[in-house]
Amino acid sequence: MSHQQGDEVSLNVVRGVLGNLVEWYDWFVYASFSIYFAASFFPAGNLTAQLLSTAVVFAVGFLMRPLGGWLLGRYADRFGRRSALTLSVTLMSVGSLAIAVTPGYQTIGVLAPIILVLARLTQGLSVGGEFGSSAAYLSEIAPAGRRGFYSSFQYVSITLGQLAALFVMIIMQAWLTEQQMSDWGWRVPFAIGAIGGLIVMYLRRTMTESRYFEEETASRSTDRGRGGLSTLLTGYWRRLIAVFGLAIGGTVAFYTFTTYLQKYMVNTAGIAKSTVSVIGFAALFLFMLMQPVVGALSDRWGRKPIMLGFSISGMVLTVPIMTILGTTRNPWIAFLLMTTGLTFLTGYTALAAIIKAEMFPTSVRALGVGLPHALVAATFGGMAEPIALALKQIGHESLFFWWVTGCIALTFIAAVVVSEPSRNSALDTHPSFSDSPVGLTPEKHGKPQR
Repeated sequence: MSHQQGDEVSLNVVRGVLGNLVEWYDWFVYASFSIYFAASFFPAGNLTAQLLSTAVVFAVGFLMRPLGGWLLGRYADRFGRRSALTLSVTLMSVGSLAIAVTPGYQTIGVLAPIILVLARLTQGLSVGGEFGSSAAYLSEIAPAGRRGFYSSFQYVSITLGQLAALFVMIIMQAWLTEQQMSDWGWRVPFAIGAIGGLIVMYLRRTMTESRYFEEETASRSTDRGRGGLSTLLTGYWRRLIAVFGLAIGGTVAFYTFTTYLQKYMVNTAGIAKSTVSVIGFAALFLFMLMQPVVGALSDRWGRKPIMLGFSISGMVLTVPIMTILGTTRNPWIAFLLMTTGLTFLTGYTALAAIIKAEMFPTSVRALGVGLPHALVAATFGGMAEPIALALKQIGHESLFFWWVTGCIALTFIAAVVVSEPSRNSALDTHPSFSDSPVGLTPEKHGKPQR
């Protein structure tokens, strides 16, 4: 790859990352600021009950993710990765704007939570389509031998979105009182997200389209039957099962050690909100820096060994980390525990895009990655926080730790069974494959594809 080509790839990665950043900033602003706006959208009650209500709405947003994974994934495979990514960030910004301007429960009554739910449904549709389209785009623009490295920037951008949300929270906590944050301050970050989305709409429209998609489009005149949900279900169903298995543990662990852990430190450990924000920011910053390092290692060692490392570490360490964290008020210990959890989680997140994208041909790549990931996110990831809070309500919070461990065990099984995706990658071969058991074996008559 020439220096000029390398610069072009890097520029497109930056454009994609900035768009992903704003979209996931909007998504995580809800989770980060729910401790302040819970009382605005729901009737008066204790903190856990109000947090549970906002967590349920957070989970409701996940219900739209499979629909988004299907609709926007199919859209990306039919009309281009760039167009799908532009549409997804637009939907996310619309949802943020709605939340920013909606009056509270005391003003408009039940309409407040209704509007909140509708906004989260729109954002869920957006995020559901974002993952598959982004994974397909990053994997397709990356040069062979560095796909793990470039694709790892998907979770760099997701983490940057979280960091941006936390940074805004830390600044606002320093400038505003607790009462001001609860009264109106929480609206500011949603407004920032809506404005940022307008900027990203332009940036994503200037991205270079994937050559894989352009070649696929050029070939459709001779093969109009490829692509779509029916093709995915009939031709690649074993690979869909593999993606389900690989995604379950990583998705649950991701939402546990990022989104929920900060509420856990406040609501269970009793650490101050402002301190938790700083802990979360520092741990997530290190987590972000780990992504390209582990992605590059997967280019050298393969995807499977690193995914096994994640699942084994997760099964061993999740219960001890959560148990100790729930009993300490020492911010340094809390930081070390959160960082430990995020370190083994990197074994999944750095590979989450590429290990799945390598399993599908161009005609169904965005759909094949996005739909099963969205289904797992809706059924497992979105329910992580409500399950944790509900178990806390009935006095059995520790059962949640074992539930997370069990989900990671499913990913361990999938990682053991699946063939090494980087060998016979669909990104190196013609889109026509025989559906061998979990592995990827090109058909003898397939011709090479760039």
